[in-house]
Amino acid sequence: MGGDTTLRYSSFLLLLISCLFFIFADSTAAATKGHNSSYSPPDNYLIDCGSPQQAKLDDGRTFKSDHDSSSYLDTNEDIQTSVESIPFNISSSHSSNASPSPSALPLYLSARIFHEESKYSFFVSQPGRHWVRLYFYPLPHPYINLTSVVFTVQTDKFVLLQDFNVRDNTTVVFKEYLINVTDRFSIIFKPKKGSYAFVNAIEVVSAPDSLISDSAATVSPSKTFTGLSTYALEVSYRLNIGGQNITPKNDTLSRTWVPDGPFNAFPQGSEPAFAEPRSINYPKGGATPDIAPNLVYSTAVKMKESQVMEPNFNLTWKMNVDASFSYLIRLHFCDIVSKSFNDLIFNVYINGLMAVSCLDLSSLTNALFTAYYKDFVIDASDITNGSIMIQVGPASNVKSGSSNAILNGLEIIKINNAAGSLDGFFAVDGLYKGSAFGSTKLKIVAGIGLGMGVTAMLFLAIVLFRWQKRPQDWQKRNSFSSWLLPLHGSSHTTYSSSKSSSRRSSFFGSRKSKSGYSSSFSNQGLGRFFKFSELQIATQNFDEKAVIGAGGFGKVYVAMLEDGTKVAIKRGNHGSEQGINEFQTEIQMLSKLRHRHLVSLIGFCDEQSEMILVYEYMANGPLRDHIYGSNQTPLSWKQRLEICIGAARGLHYLHTGAAHGIIHRDVKTTNILLDENLVAKVSDFGLSKDAPLEQGHVSTAVKGSFGYLDPEYFRRQQLTEKSDVYSFGVVLFEVLCARPVINPKLPREQVSLAEWAMQCHRKGKLEKIIDPYIADTISPESLKKYVEAAEKCLAEYGVDRPGMGDVLWNLEFALQLQEAYTQLSPPEDKSIDFIVIEKQSENNSRENIPSVSVSDDSEVTVGSTLFPPLGNVQGR
Repeated sequence: MGGDTTLRYSSFLLLLISCLFFIFADSTAAATKGHNSSYSPPDNYLIDCGSPQQAKLDDGRTFKSDHDSSSYLDTNEDIQTSVESIPFNISSSHSSNASPSPSALPLYLSARIFHEESKYSFFVSQPGRHWVRLYFYPLPHPYINLTSVVFTVQTDKFVLLQDFNVRDNTTVVFKEYLINVTDRFSIIFKPKKGSYAFVNAIEVVSAPDSLISDSAATVSPSKTFTGLSTYALEVSYRLNIGGQNITPKNDTLSRTWVPDGPFNAFPQGSEPAFAEPRSINYPKGGATPDIAPNLVYSTAVKMKESQVMEPNFNLTWKMNVDASFSYLIRLHFCDIVSKSFNDLIFNVYINGLMAVSCLDLSSLTNALFTAYYKDFVIDASDITNGSIMIQVGPASNVKSGSSNAILNGLEIIKINNAAGSLDGFFAVDGLYKGSAFGSTKLKIVAGIGLGMGVTAMLFLAIVLFRWQKRPQDWQKRNSFSSWLLPLHGSSHTTYSSSKSSSRRSSFFGSRKSKSGYSSSFSNQGLGRFFKFSELQIATQNFDEKAVIGAGGFGKVYVAMLEDGTKVAIKRGNHGSEQGINEFQTEIQMLSKLRHRHLVSLIGFCDEQSEMILVYEYMANGPLRDHIYGSNQTPLSWKQRLEICIGAARGLHYLHTGAAHGIIHRDVKTTNILLDENLVAKVSDFGLSKDAPLEQGHVSTAVKGSFGYLDPEYFRRQQLTEKSDVYSFGVVLFEVLCARPVINPKLPREQVSLAEWAMQCHRKGKLEKIIDPYIADTISPESLKKYVEAAEKCLAEYGVDRPGMGDVLWNLEFALQLQEAYTQLSPPEDKSIDFIVIEKQSENNSRENIPSVSVSDDSEVTVGSTLFPPLGNVQGR
């Protein structure tokens, strides 16, 4: 009996110990998960709008199609009858302030168009803050011009976008919001009367409750702002200070962090600091990986050594914002530069106001390499000049420690206004609620109106005065601006009859009213100046029958000059602001370039508010038309090699032969033109940039053509000559495979030619996708050398890519191998250690290559394809 009691007691004790062990293990695992594991959202709705199938992104997220998402669409709104889905071909990408990851680009391949007010409704399993992310790109449509549609996007309580439209089809628009929702949540699209609405993709995803606190410090006066949980927020900027682009793949909440370079107002006084990401610690009760990943805290910008005892400057970042809204500002810090405690003490300023005095990170976190963040709210009244300026600098009243300051990360988040809007002053019920500005706003408006009235009267007086002083022969000069010239001919100020003319005048300089236009322009070395009347005669008053191409810049006409020279005339659209930039850049670039493999600029016309460029005529049009997509006779492999060599020579000259080096920035097969002898010439320099003399890159907004775009340039927004090399690598595979670089009709893994070709090459199956027209004629040795060159061009990082000189050498070698192959009888054993060229089946013949209804050469910036053959050609 006693033995049984002892046995039962022992069993009970063992069971109790086991339970305690599992409880402790579970609590330890939970604590570990809170700091190391990714957040798992209870609600996770990802919709690829208009797509017939789901889209899996490189970051691991899967977006379902509308059809698969029908379980949470509000069927009461009859969404299926009020929208239409059209598959599109994406043409461009351009990072906005709240930037999407490059991996999100497949989401822009389709869109859903709304003919009337329509609603997406979602069931929310766990109330709280949710990410709402909207993707917009105005894809081409046969009947609806999505760049002209105007619509409003709102939720049940908040207006997200008011009278919104995407006028520029070169820009991808990404909007990111944080909204507190309950059990039911709707996103409503309201087209303006007579218009439409559209969206490419939608995300509604739970966010951790701890992500945004209900309170934050105010800047002026210094107090506490409460009630943040009741506001809707919009992410304006999210910067990884001192670091590179962070994609959703490396963020627990699928956020994108962009480099701070474009916003650093004093790069001369700053330098980056780095630490091992694994060395970053997250304190209990403080920052977590959900607040910001360790990649943010492991990089920073610190003050550069100034060689003086007490450096008297601040590190400064400046971001443009809408000054009619208040903003939540989150600053991320981590002391990765100090060797000991209390060594780094600095001040933090927001718009010139003291936010934190004598910030000592080591005292706040009791450790180094430890994440810390601080939230502030700045009122709209404290925002001047439409910008927010963040500064950090050494505390002058602290004698100990080093004179230094750092910043690791920065987030600027818009807060909704009194109308419950994040865009304008209309509430969800359509009522205007902008009276909060009161009489001050009315006084400002009245003052502006009075000023405009006085200015108009003064201008009218000047016009009347100059009309009386106009030259007697002003009518013969065909220019309204000719009699508005200054009274003294030595003046360098040029007036114009329009806004666009005035901008061009400031670029070209003065015009001499007596000596005529031609001499004034030719003296500047910018080519021949054509009178508008000359070009009217040459084109038979710009007859539509003479049109050989059209694009965003304007139409291209074939014409014959008085001396019998056949030319191509590109006439810009009136009122195109982006066209003015391209017009100026094209003339600047081509006026100082002369090369056999570059299209020559003959002259231009800047008369009567016109923007007209005159080029040498390229009889055989763009290279693409001779590879696929037209009825042209396909080129032989040798001809393709010679054309690629010619284009490479032109690019090599741009990079090395020009005075400072030039980066083309838009290399593609429609910008490689062929003359009557099939000599290749590079064209379209509207996006070109001068290469930097000292730095290895140019920090600039991303522009180019989707499919050819250098991914490193896209991520870092730093343009280099190697960006052209990458684009040329895509051209090489396009020439070899004779298919569009982007074809959304193919399976997902085959949409991008660059990725598909590289994948086939790695698997040893490249021969399966080679153009069947040339497959039997290629020397295996020539093909091997050619593909090696293309593969090196497509290296992920620019430093791993060859220069254009090396690419040119490899192509010339490939041509020599091909010529030797055709002169000798082929060996019986063709199984060289590269690949064996096999003839494709009839089902894969050239005639059966699927056509794409929309060309994949629509640009990230406005331009035009020069001198394609006669026909209905759509270019930039």
